[in-house]
Amino acid sequence: MTNLRKTFFALAAALSLVAIAIGARTPAKDESVETPRQTVFRNVRLFDGVQVTPATTVVIEGSKIVSVGGKVTPAAGSRVIDGKGKTLLPGLIDSHTHTFDDALGRALQFGVTTQIDMFTHVGLMQQAKRLQSDGKATGRADLVSAGTLMTAPGGHGTQFFPIDTIRSAADVAPFIEARVREGSDFIKVVYDDGSAYGTSFASIDSDSVRAAISAAHEHGRKVVFHVSTLERAKEVLALGADGLVHTFGDAPPDAEVVALAKKAGAFVVPTLTVIESTAGTASGVSLVADARLAPYLSSSEKVNLQKSFPVREGAARDLEYAFLSTKAFSKGGVPILAGSDAPNPGTTYGASMHRELELLVTAGLTPSEALAAATSVPARMFSLDDRGLIKAGMRADLLLVEGDPTKTITDTRNIAGIWKEGVELTRSRPVPEAPVTAVAAAVPSSGLISDFESGEPSSSFGSGWVASTDTMAGGKSEAALEIIPSGFNGSKGALAVAGNLRDGFSYPWAGAMFSPAASPMQPVDLSAWKAVSFRVRGDNSSGQLLVFATHLGRVPASRPFSVTPEWKEITVSFQDLRLVKTNDVQAIFIGASERGPFRFEIDDVRLR
Repeated sequence: MTNLRKTFFALAAALSLVAIAIGARTPAKDESVETPRQTVFRNVRLFDGVQVTPATTVVIEGSKIVSVGGKVTPAAGSRVIDGKGKTLLPGLIDSHTHTFDDALGRALQFGVTTQIDMFTHVGLMQQAKRLQSDGKATGRADLVSAGTLMTAPGGHGTQFFPIDTIRSAADVAPFIEARVREGSDFIKVVYDDGSAYGTSFASIDSDSVRAAISAAHEHGRKVVFHVSTLERAKEVLALGADGLVHTFGDAPPDAEVVALAKKAGAFVVPTLTVIESTAGTASGVSLVADARLAPYLSSSEKVNLQKSFPVREGAARDLEYAFLSTKAFSKGGVPILAGSDAPNPGTTYGASMHRELELLVTAGLTPSEALAAATSVPARMFSLDDRGLIKAGMRADLLLVEGDPTKTITDTRNIAGIWKEGVELTRSRPVPEAPVTAVAAAVPSSGLISDFESGEPSSSFGSGWVASTDTMAGGKSEAALEIIPSGFNGSKGALAVAGNLRDGFSYPWAGAMFSPAASPMQPVDLSAWKAVSFRVRGDNSSGQLLVFATHLGRVPASRPFSVTPEWKEITVSFQDLRLVKTNDVQAIFIGASERGPFRFEIDDVRLR
């Protein structure tokens, strides 16, 4: 019993992604410096969010900007900054992120003072907002969030962790009411069947799109859409969408889509950085090579910046089409917002905004238009009335850079100072991460992990299977394991996993977990293998496969699967899980993904 208890606590530590305080922590004392009575920027080039002033004076006091322009006599004790050769900008606003771990702290290190989040854990969102309202967020970016996105069962978004979904238009109103109660600032809807990526997944229907727009507006919330094709962009814009959070890359733009966006009063977040990565080019490679940014990137961030998505046969994601649509929307008077879609492959928090600005200019925006897309425009579109502009009375969220990014956009990378609510950030270089020493896994040549014929939840290598639930972190879910005498194809045994996936925690989980090393959560090298497979049968529900790896940090790779009363084989490749390396795998989890009682049986679990 003692060893089992130790195993549970080891798993709890590994599953710290569910501890919602991550990414919403109070800043450490050395992250910011004490604010003087006033800070005076003299003779500084100013981009105020809209226009450029060649040389002026800006004064901040406390958390606010108190004056712009005119003659200023600094008060006693003021700090005076010589702005010659420098440009002062509003703090950057990243209009498309997914906030996990220490995302908000990392973003601020690169001048992003606000993240507009398109999907995150509800608990993390709520904790971040509490810190913001309590004035405890000067050491990290602010969070504005959609919370849980709207998608179909098995649709895009369900692969990351269990969430509420909708099956028809009748489910839409209750879904949006729940998001409003949770504190979502706006509603995000996925209307995408995967065809643009050369794959297929479930999508909501057009009736649900119409219902979502109506219900969101009834609650005073903007509703924005994830689409990937020109035709679906036209469809949601014609119905009154408030924004597209990606542009399309499957076809060149036409006059109709621009006119529809203009008529709807909609904005577009192109996310060129991530589209570049979905087209097969790691968008962040140049950031890793840039001496102005590289010292502030962690080793794991550098790894992710050099990743790209696998390009599947039949995919229709063309970066040139995305450039053309961005330019067409901009020239047509449709507001463009800068967003990175971090932390997808090829991106990372904060730093990728500097690449997105560069790509917006490549697409045809002027440097000043690109800077507006990262400051005043998103503030206006999301009704953030206290930021995005440098003028008296606004929040002192500021970015000071060497050079002139209104002429050379990459000068935003020459960071000379960052202020969040008037508090100057002391930038810190990440501590080098210790290399992972993975043990060799004693995998039999057959790849067999478990056939459960021994009468125990044991395995041919590693430390066997244990029940794992969110009770370790204060949740209410239940799970139990039992060996049953009849498995797949009449075999002598299978593992029954039964329990109840309950609300009461922001990321409930319940299921069975296998650690491939002798000690739980110790990384092992599985690079000789390409996939995980298992047989499953159960109660007409859905489940999820999670793979934990050291390089993934606290967020595992995830893949949903369906459960039917008849035995079926599930095979999930490491490529489908977007695991770029498998030499540091810590655990494999098979569990429920729908709230409520569950029971399923697994057999013949193996590596392939």
